[in-house]
Amino acid sequence: MKNYSKPLTNTKISTIKEWAEDDRPREKLIAKTPKALTNAELLAILIGSGSKNESAVDLAKKILASLDNHLSLLARLSIKELMQFKGIGEAKAINIIAALEIGRRRRLSEALERKKIKSSAEAFEVISPILNDKHYEEFWCITLNRSNYIIKTIAISEGSIAGTIADPKKIFKLALEDNASSIILAHNHPSGALKPSQADIKLTEKCKEAGRFLELPVIDHIIVGNDNYYSFADEGLI
Repeated sequence: MKNYSKPLTNTKISTIKEWAEDDRPREKLIAKTPKALTNAELLAILIGSGSKNESAVDLAKKILASLDNHLSLLARLSIKELMQFKGIGEAKAINIIAALEIGRRRRLSEALERKKIKSSAEAFEVISPILNDKHYEEFWCITLNRSNYIIKTIAISEGSIAGTIADPKKIFKLALEDNASSIILAHNHPSGALKPSQADIKLTEKCKEAGRFLELPVIDHIIVGNDNYYSFADEGLI
């Protein structure tokens, strides 16, 4: 039986240049479309080159595998954390972070261009690029006019991994300043768990009551976690 605990000798690691042309990420992108590439191949293009012992694609696969292949988790890594992977220096880490940030801003821009919110899914599309990759909780508010068009997305508070405190007085003060007709509350759970806590439920109820009194209804509260969401409205809690 072969002993795999011992390093193999006389084993040559092939580089991307030695691969068939269809297997090279850059050539594949030119010949086909970006959609034809896997996440690892796209990441390999950003990395540019691997090391003596592994190709850029192998390195990209290793990075993604360590994150259970979740791009949302990749977007949370700092320059220092990316540089923990052998073959990733500061310049490559910056390339990766910059590309992911462009993607996040594009998603936010596209969501805001649609402007009108007709469902919890559309509210999630607007707030997800803001909250999805955060290491700590943030609380935001979306203000809407009478036709449910977005007036503004407003940061209310930020906290820790464990939670954040949102003051209903601040929420409604800012919403009234916007001449909003309704609002959507939103915050994230960095753990990815979507179930609302008792504090989330209590705050939602308090804001719902305040909204009734001010004739400025809270039409939903969205909890964001790892590319998914929980809607209080969909669950009949608003």
